Amino acid sequence: MRALLIALGAGIGAPARYLIDKEVKKIHRSLIPLETLAINTVGSFVLGLTIRSNGNIALIIGTGFAGAFTTWSTFAVETHHLFDHKHRAKAWVYLALTLILGVGAAAIGVKLTS
Repeated sequence: MRALLIALGAGIGAPARYLIDKEVKKIHRSLIPLETLAINTVGSFVLGLTIRSNGNIALIIGTGFAGAFTTWSTFAVETHHLFDHKHRAKAWVYLALTLILGVGAAAIGVKLTS
């Protein structure tokens, strides 16, 4: 049953990530991948909101939705791509922004539920 609840959340999170990524790329093209930065920041906030929840909410929204919505692998590849193409300053900015905004958003989410 737990796996089904996680799959339910993931079934919403993954398509949401895809659609947001696609729409942001239509309106904004930047060397720094703002779409992934925004998605990971929002996902961190959502996980922060649900981290202290019990039972099904944590499974559906925290593990399922936020887990499928956020994307460490895309962030890692995009960062590597920036370094590989000699955009080191932009890579460091992207890396720092992702960490600062992600941890900050998660902390705000946790604080709001305390």
